[in-house]
Amino acid sequence: MKHLPQITFSFRKNISLKDRNRLKHSLAILFRENNRELDMLHYVFCGDEEILEINRQYLKHDYYTDIITFDLREKPSEPMVADIFISVDTVRSNARGLNLSISKELHRVIFHGALHLCGYNDKTEAEQKLMRTKEDECLQRYGFK
Repeated sequence: MKHLPQITFSFRKNISLKDRNRLKHSLAILFRENNRELDMLHYVFCGDEEILEINRQYLKHDYYTDIITFDLREKPSEPMVADIFISVDTVRSNARGLNLSISKELHRVIFHGALHLCGYNDKTEAEQKLMRTKEDECLQRYGFK
């Protein structure tokens, strides 16, 4: 019998994340629907300065971003183990710029990271379009209009 995936949240920067059990369930379904076995997924909500330092140190990128996803598996055949860092500052800023609620933008980013781990990319225009479609599907199913 397979064990239930462990999905956890750490808050280094304050942000409201309600219905965590429902979110965990939605994420587990997303992995199952994409034929990905999920073992452990850890979300870390941090600030701009921390995500910039992570971006510089691990990815050699010198810019702010809303999310950085780390697949921690040694082999692709293993069940998924990953850390996802989300900048609360950038999520708030992007929500204001897009005229969206912080909650909706936060959930979009949460699903975005999970979609990357399910094999979706966003480097090309076609990949970006598919990623946005998948994000919208996740948000709609979760209850956002």
